[in-house]
Amino acid sequence: MTTLIIGAGLVGSQIARTLVEQGEIPVLMDAAIQADAIAEIVALDRIAVSKGDVLRPLDITRVILDHNITDIVHTAANPLLTLGAQRDPFSAIQLNIMGTVNVLEAAHVHKLRRVITASSSVLNHYMEGGEGPTSLLKEEAFPRPVTFYAATKQAVENLGLNYARWCNVDFAAMRYAAVCGPWNGSGGGGPSNMFRSVVERALSGEDAIVQATDIEWVYSKDAARATVLALRADKLGSRIFNVTMDSITSPEEFAAALRKAIPHARIKLQPIAEVDLSMRKHRGASDPTLAREVLGFVPVYDITAAVADMVCWLRERKVESRQIS
Repeated sequence: MTTLIIGAGLVGSQIARTLVEQGEIPVLMDAAIQADAIAEIVALDRIAVSKGDVLRPLDITRVILDHNITDIVHTAANPLLTLGAQRDPFSAIQLNIMGTVNVLEAAHVHKLRRVITASSSVLNHYMEGGEGPTSLLKEEAFPRPVTFYAATKQAVENLGLNYARWCNVDFAAMRYAAVCGPWNGSGGGGPSNMFRSVVERALSGEDAIVQATDIEWVYSKDAARATVLALRADKLGSRIFNVTMDSITSPEEFAAALRKAIPHARIKLQPIAEVDLSMRKHRGASDPTLAREVLGFVPVYDITAAVADMVCWLRERKVESRQIS
């Protein structure tokens, strides 16, 4: 059994690390391999790395055939996620939707065992409408996505479900909350980059600017663990799973976690800009029932544990300034 991980970033690198710990040699494919950043998460001599573009179907086929791939985990997404898609909708639509179609079609043609793809909890929070829920015949029977990124993720889930129904592709989508965690490369959405910046600045003695909004997080190591549980499940009793910390974190709770890990932290709360859709207030915590009951996933990291682990990782990389250390 060999897993192809498409998208070697914040989550993809942790999935590779998790699979290596289970004795597998996964293959990471990305259009722009960030080898130094990957090496800080998983040893490069324990994985295979292949440059390839998910928008080029023959790249996917080449890697499948070269490495005898049996399963795919697809985590590639457009730069800056929600904000990036608002700025460049065409590129986000092309990458998120057509990239996923290429993965699903490759799995169908080559008869792979399973495809796990990254979805997002934006589908739990960035939706409006649904005024006619009592009848499927009403024009507004369903809520609709209110951002381009959310619209692409809804399309990804629906396409995957139809490939499962009609093309015998064993598909599941992981609705990750805002992912935070160790990663020194580019990529990630607004909340992910804010988390890293805040912890780095707090460690270095600078003002750590926490956006004053509630956020639903998941730590990257938990996101990876949930994904591998779905990958390894004997049978998927469901196909869409919420993957979160099972709570909403307030800015005050985030600040408290920072102060516990870094007592000298200088923290400032900053109101979010009206235009920053990536920091939109969430309507409540996503329901974790299916991930718990079907996959056996229970998050290990709450915000306090997540910050503490991130601080340890950064300290190991000597991010802390000399006068603080």
